[in-house]
Amino acid sequence: MGRTKEFDREHVLHRAMLVFWEKGYEATSIPDLLESMELSRSSLYESFVDKQTLYVEAIKQYKKTSQKKRDLLKNARSAKDGIRQYFDQQITNALCDEGFPNGCLITNATIGLNCPDEQLQKLIKDSFEELEQLFYDVLSKGQQTGEIEPTKDIHTFAYLLLNLNHSINVISKVKKDRKMMDEMMNTVIEML
Repeated sequence: MGRTKEFDREHVLHRAMLVFWEKGYEATSIPDLLESMELSRSSLYESFVDKQTLYVEAIKQYKKTSQKKRDLLKNARSAKDGIRQYFDQQITNALCDEGFPNGCLITNATIGLNCPDEQLQKLIKDSFEELEQLFYDVLSKGQQTGEIEPTKDIHTFAYLLLNLNHSINVISKVKKDRKMMDEMMNTVIEML
């Protein structure tokens, strides 16, 4: 009986995440994953069951790596400053961050699958709802401190920011105009 190769699970998940992020779920083949992860076919299937399960694990890994950006909202000195910092990083990531594919794996997962399975659909939905709640929370703090007028509908603004977050990822694939994206965010901040 063969011996299962030992490996660093976080490392191989990171490698799988990059492949899915760059190619998308449908275009990623098992040989692509095996090459990137430097695993045997048997190790991949013993550890991750199948491609779909690995994809879900890779998305969970991605959420861990994107926490630093979300922390910009949680730890912001002011609502507008936190939103500006978050979107500055978002635009940088969408246009090409160091060593990462363009855009966002969650956005790609959302538009890349016609009918995601229930587990994947829940993971994506939860991610959207968590980010929208973070936007709402920072806007609410802005209202409490007087930075944002109490008459502003922060539910709608949180939803707008969620949409901007994901639309930046999509638009950046065909129009890489940092100046226009920055101007758009300046306009949004002024609206607050």
